[in-house]
Order: sequence, then structure tokens, then C-alpha cells
Amino acid sequence: MTELGGIAFVFGLIGLIVFFILFFSFIPIGLWISAIAANVKVGILTLVGMRLRRVVPSRVVNPLIKATKAGLDVSINKLEAHYLAGGNVDRVANALIAAQRASIPLEFERAAAIDLAGRNVLEAVQMSVNPKVIETPVIAAIAKDGIELRAKARVTVRANIDRLVGGAGEQTIIARVGEGIVTTVGSATSHKEVLENPDAISKTVLNKGLDAGTAFEILSIDIADVDVGRNIGAQLQTDQAEADKRIAQAKAEERRAMAVAKEQEMKAMVQEMRAKVVEAEAEVPQAMASALRDGKLGVMDYYNMQNVLADTQMRNSISKAGKDEEATIGKE
Repeated sequence: MTELGGIAFVFGLIGLIVFFILFFSFIPIGLWISAIAANVKVGILTLVGMRLRRVVPSRVVNPLIKATKAGLDVSINKLEAHYLAGGNVDRVANALIAAQRASIPLEFERAAAIDLAGRNVLEAVQMSVNPKVIETPVIAAIAKDGIELRAKARVTVRANIDRLVGGAGEQTIIARVGEGIVTTVGSATSHKEVLENPDAISKTVLNKGLDAGTAFEILSIDIADVDVGRNIGAQLQTDQAEADKRIAQAKAEERRAMAVAKEQEMKAMVQEMRAKVVEAEAEVPQAMASALRDGKLGVMDYYNMQNVLADTQMRNSISKAGKDEEATIGKE
């Protein structure tokens, strides 16, 4: 009986140890003691309920202790609800503490909404205290005189807590600033005006209210660098002149082709007329023979006509010889 009692005592002791191990692993007694020491009221049943709801108690209680020590009035139910919604409880608590230290009005609901929207609420609070500088890429703009200017700007922004949810981000700021620089440079009469007064770009762009609808407030826009680029106007004029030359060449080629076609047409007409003349001349002997047979033309008339033709040929020969002689004398 003594041996059986000893064995039962050992098993009972082992069971008790296992029970306490499971009890303390399920119920965070150490965390409960830390909360009590920090004067934060958290019940054991609340911690057990967190375990049952699959909430890591340290993820909620530690931020609660931090916020309570900072003087914030935040309930554990709100923190647990934010954790269950997928939010970062520790970051929200740090953001609330930072906002309180910087005298920035920020409620827990607003901070939780910003965090659930996917924005870093702590970084937003820090940016409200310490503004951020956004550097734009090189922006190319062309003045009215056709000279290209390549400018780079630095935009100093501060986070606007009220517009973080639903407000546009940094890319929108960069795009709007770039558009403002292009518009301002494009309205300048000469690129020299821009080079002489680069601050005019900053003033003009800043007065456009580019931060409307964004999560930031633009504090200043500073032109970091302005370089002279290509002469776009001269290049466009050169391209236009080249295009005009090609058009003129095409029109000249068209006129030449039309002239060649007209010449060919005239040649065809001349050949056709010559053919008709030859055809008519071929019919003359037949007509004369017919006239002689019919008695419409006498023999003497025929001889007189031949004499006239011979006289005409002689006159043409004499005239041609005289012209050739004058030409020869002119050459000598």
C-alpha cells in the first residue's frame, strides 16, 4: 500500500505540474501582473476571452499599457476590435502618443481608420511634425521662343491628417507640380526670363493650389536646378522647311510629268496630222487623173500647175541658199 501510495503521489504531482504549465501557458499571468503594476485594469477573464477569440494578448495589452502611461484614455475593447479588423495596434498607439506630444488633434477612430486604409499613421504624424521633401524628376518644358528648359524641383509637404483617408499620394503631387512647371515655362515669352527669375516658377505653381484633394499640404516649391536643353523651335522650323522642300519637289515632278505627257500628246497629234497629209497627198494624183478623165482639168492646166510647183521649189531653194550664205558670212 505504501508503494502504491507513493506512485499515486508521483503521478498526482506530475499531473499538477502539467496542469499549471497548461494553465500559465493559456492564461498570461505575467502579462496580467504587468498590467496591474502599470495601473491598467485588465481582468483574467478578459485575457482568457482573448485567447478564445484567437487574439494574442500581448499585442493588445502592451499598447494599452503604453497608451495609459502616456495619459491617453483608450479602452481595451477598441484596441482588441482594431486588432481583429487586421490593424496594427502598436503603431496606432505610437501614433496617438506622438500626436499628443506634438499637440496634434487625433482621435483613436481617425487613427484606426487611417491604419486600416493601408497608410502608415505613425509616419503621417511624424510628417506633420517634420515636413518631408519630395524631389521631382527632371521636367522638360519649352518657352515661347522654342528653347527647351529642363528643371528639377523640391516640394516640401506636410501630412494632412484629415485628408489621409481618400487623399491622393505623392505621385499626384509630383504630377501636378510637373504640370505647373510646364505651364509656367510655356507661358514665358523667352527662356531668358525663366533663367533670370526661377523663383517666379515657384510662386506661380504654389498659387495654383496643387494640394487640393491630396493627403498633403504643400509648404514650399523650390526650383533646385534649371538647364537649357535643345532648340526645339529651330528644329521644328528645319523639319518644316524640309517638308516644304519635299512638297515643292513633288509638285515640280508632277508638273514635269504633265509637261512630258503633253509633249507626247502633241507629238502624237503631229504624227497623226502628217499621216493625214501624206494620205491626202497620195490621193492628189488619183484626183488629178480622175479630173483629166472627166474633162474637169485640161492638159495645159496640168502643165501650168507643174510650172507653178517647180517655180515654188526653185524659190524655196534660192531662199534657203541665201539664208545659208548669210549664216556663213555671220560666222566668218
